[in-house]
Amino acid sequence: MKANIIKYFIFSGFLIFLIACSTKRNSFLSRNSHALSTKYNILYNGGIALDKGIQEVISQNKDNFWEILPVERMQIGEDKILPKENKNANFERAETKATKAIQKHSMNIQGSEKNPQMDESYLLLGKSRYYDQRFLPALEAFNYVLYKYPKSDKIYQVKIWREKTNMRLENDALAVNNLNKLLKEIKFKDQIFADANATLAQAFLNLEEKDSAVAKIKIATEFTKSNEEKARYRYILAQLYEKMGYKDSAYTAYQSVIDMNRKSARQYVIHAHARQASQFDYEKGDTIAFLKKFTDLIADRENRPYLDVLHHQLALFYEKSNNPTIAKKNYNLSLKKKTQDSYLVASNYRNLADLYFIDSKFVMAGKYYDSTLVNLKPRTRELNLIKKKRENLEDVIKYEGIAQQNDSIISLYNMDLNGKNAYFDKYIVKLKKEEEASKKLADKAAIIKENQNRNEGNIDSGDKPSGKSVNSKPPNLGNMPSNGTQSTFYFYNPTTVAFGQKEFIKNWGKRTLQDNWRVASLTKKTTEKEEDNNDKNESDKDSKDSIAIDEKFTPDFYIKQLPTSQTVIDSLSKERNFAYYQLGVIYKEKFKEYQLGIDRFEKLLANNPEQRLVLPSMYNLYKLYEILNKTKAEQIKARIINEYPDSRYAQILTNPNTDIVESSDSPKVVYENIYKQYQNREFKTVLLNTERAIDRFTGDEIVPKFELLKANIVGKLSGLLEYSKALNFVALNYPNSEEGKKAEKLLSVDLPKLEALKLSRANSKNWKILYATKDFEDKNTKLLRKKIDKFIKDRGLSKLSVSLDIYTMTDNFIVIHGINSKDLAQGITSVLKDYKDYKVVETPIIISTENYTIVQIKKNIDDYLAGNLEDNPPPPNWDGTIEKAPVAQQPKPDENNEQQQPNTQENNPLDGKLPARAKEKEFGVPTSIQVEKLGKKG
Repeated sequence: MKANIIKYFIFSGFLIFLIACSTKRNSFLSRNSHALSTKYNILYNGGIALDKGIQEVISQNKDNFWEILPVERMQIGEDKILPKENKNANFERAETKATKAIQKHSMNIQGSEKNPQMDESYLLLGKSRYYDQRFLPALEAFNYVLYKYPKSDKIYQVKIWREKTNMRLENDALAVNNLNKLLKEIKFKDQIFADANATLAQAFLNLEEKDSAVAKIKIATEFTKSNEEKARYRYILAQLYEKMGYKDSAYTAYQSVIDMNRKSARQYVIHAHARQASQFDYEKGDTIAFLKKFTDLIADRENRPYLDVLHHQLALFYEKSNNPTIAKKNYNLSLKKKTQDSYLVASNYRNLADLYFIDSKFVMAGKYYDSTLVNLKPRTRELNLIKKKRENLEDVIKYEGIAQQNDSIISLYNMDLNGKNAYFDKYIVKLKKEEEASKKLADKAAIIKENQNRNEGNIDSGDKPSGKSVNSKPPNLGNMPSNGTQSTFYFYNPTTVAFGQKEFIKNWGKRTLQDNWRVASLTKKTTEKEEDNNDKNESDKDSKDSIAIDEKFTPDFYIKQLPTSQTVIDSLSKERNFAYYQLGVIYKEKFKEYQLGIDRFEKLLANNPEQRLVLPSMYNLYKLYEILNKTKAEQIKARIINEYPDSRYAQILTNPNTDIVESSDSPKVVYENIYKQYQNREFKTVLLNTERAIDRFTGDEIVPKFELLKANIVGKLSGLLEYSKALNFVALNYPNSEEGKKAEKLLSVDLPKLEALKLSRANSKNWKILYATKDFEDKNTKLLRKKIDKFIKDRGLSKLSVSLDIYTMTDNFIVIHGINSKDLAQGITSVLKDYKDYKVVETPIIISTENYTIVQIKKNIDDYLAGNLEDNPPPPNWDGTIEKAPVAQQPKPDENNEQQQPNTQENNPLDGKLPARAKEKEFGVPTSIQVEKLGKKG
């Protein structure tokens, strides 16, 4: 009977279990069974995984305190996620749990969900996808909750999460609209109310509506219950005030973060101190209190992770207080503290570079600018500015090095023998100190490395007993391990013992084992004999080495390296003077460092330079003193007029508003003559004459015109790469001239278009035949021209024409034009080669007009001959064909006023075909490579 009752109970329990497990029965037992299992099993474990994942995201998040912080501590990764790929295993686990809860415990009966935990399951699903940065699937989960469970007690949370997701998808305006509606629905001002306002503040920040963001972040700060959030919101509020220019409000908000002390994360407190320091008044502020505050912050052990920020801010204080030495020290201390804030590192390097630049230590400045560029983000305005400054510094480093080196050599040459000896004696003392310091550093590094190797068991002792390994285990004594592992006890390791013996001898010398061994007098007698023997043995070795060592540390070693010829000294002096002139121009034009420019020009004039540099230097000094010292400017002006009354500079200073009659040897007339040669396609002659004119008129205001003309000739004769270098030289060295600005425009706008051109296999309606030649006046070349002319005349091909085109400095082409198909071109070359009246032996090149244009621009005929052509190259990004593309022309300057800047006229960058009359009237430098028919028709 009892057994039957037990069977009935088991059967009934099993039946109840089956009924409870059913997701199709809307019963009290089923609903609560599935709800209980969902909440306390699946969702519980999923929530734990989600919390772990969130903590990982927060710990990995690196806030950029140089910009306004985001409300939420989660960075969007730039790496693309493939389908079914997860970044964080915890979020994957949370999503799996949420999916399991939905699949196994959802009770969707007659279109209505009966399990009250399903809304939380979908919320967990959306959160896990959100933190895994799969925002579209997350948005789908949140929208499902809003659609399916409108009366859920989690509905406000879901709406906030949906708008967070919308913001991640850059739907900020939609998020603002929905959150404003939500705030009207929320009745209780609790944590949800704070979260909604914080999310809305972020949406306003994304839309750059700072006023609205301030109002909402204040509300979020007031009602949030999390101290971490409260500190973050207050810091964001302070940043907003600072961006809006409300310095007092920003200072107060930063102070509210500091006052939270340990309730706030330490990073907010430290950066709040730093931002307050940036608002310090260096003229009226209490510098003593400022220094005490930051000294205490640096001394606080709790702030050690943030020493980079504190030292950087202290360095800024010293830099603005005109104490560059201590500023450099603190910048280096900030760099010494390794940090992941790349912009802070870049700022340290940049500020150090600026300090060294001000001190005229340009080589060091260049190195620090290089380090700055490494740490800045690519494609930023600041990177481009630093990069340009570094490029400008290249010439400064070059010429400063020449000036300093040559100055030193010349001054040493002018010293008597006693002076030279005294100079090199001081140098040798300094050299010995440097060698001793470097030796100590090397010894220290060797000891550190030896210690590291010893700790790793990779070092062998020189004093180990023969036949035994260093790592051999001594007998098992006392507590020595006998399991085969090496003991860590000091005296059981022969390597550490041997190292200790060496260190003892190094510090104390060889001492006898006795009482009071530290007293040196007791061991003196025992060591005297050993020292005498050692001295004798080493004396021979020292005598051999002393010759090499003493030679390096003797003045004669350096004196005999000095030049003795006056011709060499004159050459060095000339090179130094030109370097000083270039430095003066660079400081004046590029960096606006007027005082440095004055110093260099004054040094130049004091060195009795060659005559061609005197007047330009004096005129530049006059211009600089007009800015800094009007009295000295008048003195320089008077000197120019009195000492050089017939010079152009004297005429300009005497009659600045009247026309100056140009002599046949003036820079303007020389430029006009060279430009006429350019118009006549005498490119090789123009290049030589331009280089001579640049050297002759160094310092004149017309030099940029010659440089731009030279750049165009270089482009025509050497191709795009050399053209780019030449334009870059003009843009960097004459940035304020009209020619420098045109060169900069060509580099940034026109040159990329030319570089994008590709050789093509596309059909064409215009073809050319090329015959390569080295010299147009060569006997064989003249004979070839006669044969081509005879062919055209015999065949009556009046549409064909011949031109002599320059290709490079050494190579040229005879070109036959007017051919409308490739087959016709091949027929012409066949007739010229095989027909008995012509018998042309030169190898022809058949090429389309479009490809010939590109060959002339890029100088890539070898690529064409090798068959490196593209089937469908991208078309040029200008209107019309390649040959008719617009070119920028530089009009002729006003002949009646040399100082007048020419106007620019935009034309086709590749069109060189101008009407004859227009060419005669036009004057100026073409501002891009022109591909045209070079030379006269044959």
